[in-house]
Amino acid sequence: MTVSRDEALAAARRIDGRVRRTPVLQVSPTLAFKLELVQHVGSFKPRGAFNRLLSAKEEGALTGQGIVTASGGNAGLAAAYAARELGVPARIFVPQNAPAAKVARLHTLDADVVQVGNEYAEAHEAAVAASEESGALLLHAYDQPEVVAGQGTLGLELLEQVEGFDTVLVAVGGGGLIAGVATALEERARVIGVEPELAPTLHRALEAGEPVDVQVGGVAADSLGARRLGALAFEAARRYDLGSVLVAEDGIVAARNELWQDYRLAVEHGAAAAYAALTTGAYQPAPGERVVVIVCGANTDPATLG
Repeated sequence: MTVSRDEALAAARRIDGRVRRTPVLQVSPTLAFKLELVQHVGSFKPRGAFNRLLSAKEEGALTGQGIVTASGGNAGLAAAYAARELGVPARIFVPQNAPAAKVARLHTLDADVVQVGNEYAEAHEAAVAASEESGALLLHAYDQPEVVAGQGTLGLELLEQVEGFDTVLVAVGGGGLIAGVATALEERARVIGVEPELAPTLHRALEAGEPVDVQVGGVAADSLGARRLGALAFEAARRYDLGSVLVAEDGIVAARNELWQDYRLAVEHGAAAAYAALTTGAYQPAPGERVVVIVCGANTDPATLG
């Protein structure tokens, strides 16, 4: 199962006008931030959600039963937003320890919120069961072709917005974003996955030669808390020779604070992980290497910023 660049291009046409074309902040001649934190509902996730729902609508598979999905928070927000915009109900399963701010936001989007289990994987099992029972469309947070193609539209935007970049740093949870970006770029730039040491799904999959279950935890688990890398992400990792680096908890926290102090970007810990690869030295660019950091989410409590 793979996703092609043509599918990302088709997704861009399909979701045009539904998502924001997010800006790029050129920090220096060799560093730029892709500000996906200003996307609808505060993360990149609406790209994939809209493409999944609109594709299903074209096929007659989006019915009055609506949609069901599981999420640590951001995918659920995107699903609820897209469902509301398209006039169908949304039922969102989230772990019991999901951030209160994300759960509250889900309710404002008219979603039926069900809290179950302590990890994304448990919420996903409940969502699959609910979909099978009700007939509602299942939207996977990261491992569906339409979702990956939708996330790939971010990569297509980068090619138009930033001239001549060499490397893209992408935070990885289940891998939908890195798979989409790598597919859209098709080796026009190097793509590096950045993961917390306490949630190394891509890193362990590359070591094992296949996706494997890992223990997940830490400050970024609400957004990078998938227990296993998606199959589509693993195929993209093999096809495009994606790299992977790990960052420690304190490095993520420090990078998040630095993004606020230096650039006034209020981001969640998962979004800070990609920048932490630079600030901690986990990824060291070559002299003159032009790097883009995807700042992928802002669903956080600003009061926790130092």
